[in-house]
Amino acid sequence: MSSTPRVETITIGDELLLGIRENAHLTYLGSQLAHHGLEPAANLVIRDDPEDIRLFFAESWRRSDLVITTGGLGPTTDDITRESIAKALEEELIFDPAIEAALKERFGQLEKPMPEINLRQCYRPSSAEVLKNPYGTAPGLLLKKDGKILAMLPGPSREMHPMFEEVIVPRLQKEGIFPEIDCYLQIRTAGIGESALAEKIEHLLDGKEALVVGYCAHAGMVDVRLSSLDGDVLTEQGLHDLADACREAIGEDFVCFGERTLAEVIFRDLRSLNKTLAVAESCTGGLLSSSFTEIAGISKVFHGGAVCYHNDAKVQMLDVPESMLEQHGAVSEEVAIAMATGACECYGADYGLSVTGFAGPTGGTQVLPVGSIFLGYSSPVGVWAKKIQLRGDRASNRRRAATSALDWMRRKLRKYKLEEVFAASETVDFNV
Repeated sequence: MSSTPRVETITIGDELLLGIRENAHLTYLGSQLAHHGLEPAANLVIRDDPEDIRLFFAESWRRSDLVITTGGLGPTTDDITRESIAKALEEELIFDPAIEAALKERFGQLEKPMPEINLRQCYRPSSAEVLKNPYGTAPGLLLKKDGKILAMLPGPSREMHPMFEEVIVPRLQKEGIFPEIDCYLQIRTAGIGESALAEKIEHLLDGKEALVVGYCAHAGMVDVRLSSLDGDVLTEQGLHDLADACREAIGEDFVCFGERTLAEVIFRDLRSLNKTLAVAESCTGGLLSSSFTEIAGISKVFHGGAVCYHNDAKVQMLDVPESMLEQHGAVSEEVAIAMATGACECYGADYGLSVTGFAGPTGGTQVLPVGSIFLGYSSPVGVWAKKIQLRGDRASNRRRAATSALDWMRRKLRKYKLEEVFAASETVDFNV
């Protein structure tokens, strides 16, 4: 095996190739491999066709040191990965009684009879090792041949993710493919474009041997992924020192290290302040509330949210004055502030965050075209409104509006916390 192993991933399934389901496996595996200092050289998306699987897998196997496949290990007739790959590797498919016993035990725990069709999952290539699957019926398979390694993982994420992290990672570390240290670090930013971000940090990244830099822009945010392909050249501590320097250069556009969402950052800040939050939204239709309720333990901070699409709902649920709606319109800074303060009063929260606007494709005016969004913010120290102008389609505008509102609140809270720290430092009695 080469000093820097070549890795390819193969995701199998008609639903992925036809766009019926998003190929989240590619995103997951790419991120996981980067964490362990490897870049996938390619990802193949293959339909459920035995000849295509055999042909494309054989090519991938020929040029790679490690191949990871997902999907096609289930019991139905379109689950043909094990058979097709066994043929490509000239491996005999053998029936494994241990797999059958594990399947019967699982169905017994579910108090269900095992369908006869599940016996198809009891076959494996003759030299493959079976990987237990405590979350489903499809066992994974690991095969070493010709100095190469093949990992075959089930398709459902709830089964594939723990199998990769709990079984595959330790095995690949044992084989010397993955290092023992974490060679990957992600810097999350918001409110800054990809090119502007690069201008801020590229001078820090230039000339760093074995450093791989990747930018990923999504819905008003940009992630910078730093990974080291050689831990002897750029150590784990060196990677962290470099990331710290980048954070300083990025300034207030820096959100966090890692995968934390804007809502999670706000949650942590509000917890540290012992404060609570409520939201009110119109054009985002619940996206703000959803971003918070995805967080475990959010009830300690988040009191509730109101989706007030119609003007009557704004009046009835948030006590927005009818005269204000008539005079300024639903899409205005006055109404945005009234929605935020109304959410605070309605749900008994310390902070309120609101969004109202024209997401499109219709509804705008000459003065406020489609994409005009007003954000409202209510806090113990004052209220504010902010206007943003978006230029995407309806779905994009809704996502960007929610992201902008969250990022605005993140910045407001960070400034408030800094002011608290400075105020506290000014009143310290050093004689005590």
